[in-house]
Amino acid sequence: MTDTLGVGVIGCGNISTAYFRLAPLFAGMEIRACTDLNMDAARAQAAKFNVDAREIGDLLKSDDIDVVVNLTIPDAHSAVSCQAIQAGKHVYSEKPLALTLRDGVEMQRLAREHGVSVGCAPDTFLGGAHQHARHLIDAGEIGRIVAGTAHVMSHGMEHWHPNPDFFFRVGGGPVLDIGPYYVANLINLIGPIKRVAALSSSATPTRTITSQPRAGDVIPVETPTNVHALLEFEQGATVTLSTSWDVWAHDHGRMELYGTEGSLFVPDPNFFGGDLRMAKRDAGVMPVTGWHHPLSVPNDPHGEGMMANYRTVGLADMVAAIRDGRDARCSIDRTLHALDAMTSILMSGETGQFVDLTTTCSRPEPLDPASASALMR
Repeated sequence: MTDTLGVGVIGCGNISTAYFRLAPLFAGMEIRACTDLNMDAARAQAAKFNVDAREIGDLLKSDDIDVVVNLTIPDAHSAVSCQAIQAGKHVYSEKPLALTLRDGVEMQRLAREHGVSVGCAPDTFLGGAHQHARHLIDAGEIGRIVAGTAHVMSHGMEHWHPNPDFFFRVGGGPVLDIGPYYVANLINLIGPIKRVAALSSSATPTRTITSQPRAGDVIPVETPTNVHALLEFEQGATVTLSTSWDVWAHDHGRMELYGTEGSLFVPDPNFFGGDLRMAKRDAGVMPVTGWHHPLSVPNDPHGEGMMANYRTVGLADMVAAIRDGRDARCSIDRTLHALDAMTSILMSGETGQFVDLTTTCSRPEPLDPASASALMR
């Protein structure tokens, strides 16, 4: 195996720009080609980022492509990933891995049959802030985690996204769209989930787009947009997860974990950085500093200033894992378990019953500062 694996991107929509732009931060891989159902979009990205535009069949047959990055729309993730696996390519997919657990299990089976690796976003839990939280938990700073809360609530995407329809279709909704960031980080910090329960609803049967170029278009809501879940973890902790696109404003913390010796206040799992705070038994809430992690360094302009953005670190870690013969931190086993949790939450919302998960996984290995630096150029 060569030191550098060739990467081909399938799907050249909005999210592809982040992959093209940030992948060069990391060693061991090189984006060499891209494709899309709309080849004009593929050619535009290819010209902008100096890669080849190829038809999908040609890309999958290309000897210089070792890894396929699947950036298609969610309801195409499973089919495209399975096609790449059957072509003998390793696969790294945007979230969610698939829309059903059955499809995810089939993907896992195919990957084993063909001897390839499959990984999946999100990789934000590998960011410096969340790895600092992991370090504090592993060091016993807040004792055994017994409970927690996580809130991801807003009023949806129709006011800013040019084509927000898919957010409100089956396979969209806040659980499968934003939930992966939160569930992945909870697995990172606490471990696998045992069972879930949920209540779900939608505030309105339709949404009116207010963004350009489709302002005024009315789109149907086909999936719950307000889901409040209870997660019981295998180690005994219970966490409330509230996801909603029916909330105009709130004042909840993004993620809080409560242990036998204190509490930890974790920044937004949708991002790599942020401020981490902790409270011990007999002390108030204080910032936690002194942790120098390369994936905490602000490197990307944002509406609120510079932020840490290291998307593709999960892909880089999977590439390194292939080379080193180890477990990838964003492995299919953990992603499949997260998918099991999220689809079980939606099932519970429909039935009103607790749902036991049928999968499990281990916590990913921590990504300490030295390990993170080793992945970078």
